[in-house]
Amino acid sequence: MPVLCCPAVAVPEYTITHEQTLSLARSLYRGHEQLPLALRLIGNTGVSKRHVVQPLEKTLRHPGLEARTETYEAEAKARVPDVVERALAHAGLGPRDIDVIIYVSCTGFMMPSLTAWMINALGFRYDCRQIPIAQLGCAAGGAAINRAHDFCAAHPGSNALIVACEFCSLCYQPTDLTVGNMLSNGLFGDAVAAAVVRGSGGTGVSLEANGSYLVPDSEDWIAYRVRPTGFHFMLDRRVPGTMKQLAPALSSLAAQHQRDVSTQGFYLIHAGGPRILDDLSHYLAVPPEKFRFSRATLADYGNIASAVVLDALRRLFEEGGCPPGALGMIAGFGPGITAEISLGRWVTDTPDPTERSGDTPAVATEGPS
Repeated sequence: MPVLCCPAVAVPEYTITHEQTLSLARSLYRGHEQLPLALRLIGNTGVSKRHVVQPLEKTLRHPGLEARTETYEAEAKARVPDVVERALAHAGLGPRDIDVIIYVSCTGFMMPSLTAWMINALGFRYDCRQIPIAQLGCAAGGAAINRAHDFCAAHPGSNALIVACEFCSLCYQPTDLTVGNMLSNGLFGDAVAAAVVRGSGGTGVSLEANGSYLVPDSEDWIAYRVRPTGFHFMLDRRVPGTMKQLAPALSSLAAQHQRDVSTQGFYLIHAGGPRILDDLSHYLAVPPEKFRFSRATLADYGNIASAVVLDALRRLFEEGGCPPGALGMIAGFGPGITAEISLGRWVTDTPDPTERSGDTPAVATEGPS
């Protein structure tokens, strides 16, 4: 089975605390009739701090879509190489061992995708496949894991690299006074992450099955409205209750593979907000403590979109992993409303970095995480 190895995660150096967020909301939206509601929603996010790619005063200015796109590209090229190098080292592989790069991001746009630049700049083979995923939002982290699983299963012995690059702060819209936008300003953070799925060998989550589920007629619940100023985040009031509709999909996939969804050894769940985790705990009969990695990501970094599930997995590794054979579930949720779900089990192995190309793996370095 393909194995999802230890991710590398990095967050930018600039931070916004919860107290700063509330103070800014009071200042920026003074007199807004729905400010009390927005403050209450932000206060309930469970976010202690977030990281952003620019200083706060620059984040709050909107220089135009062209300038923001240039910033997205420059920041991605500056920050992605580090997490890629560390993720490859965690997996015991080098760039030339990678057969496909799956790049996910919903906060900026480039054509060609950053994958082309990565192949040219970071030493990947020129026949490496490229799979950019741009329109699944927060669900894209789960989708990337699933597509890597599918690719490695279809091409035995192949290795996949997943890269998630989310600069949510570049989507800040100062003139958008909807409650959903005000809440997003207090919830989302920036991060980059990478992880390797090895076609054979490796320590981590052995990927055994995956599935997807779309809540019918929910396209408008989470969405972007693309306007001259860029992406405007739209959030419907029905979103916090979606776990009632998505929990049965998680249960069904587990049951199809003779598993009890409520008794898995580990859960790596997208943390869109605390209610998502609370409701999922209720509907799946899972002890709240089982979602501690997702809650920690939310508290430390905010909602970092597609990178959440990779950061939750990083935290599981830092805790020491699981006993070999422990069953687990990974789930990302996003626009659609879409769930991308993986089933796997914890495996421990000593990878051989000379198994394929003889590349010398990059030395792991510690960075912001």
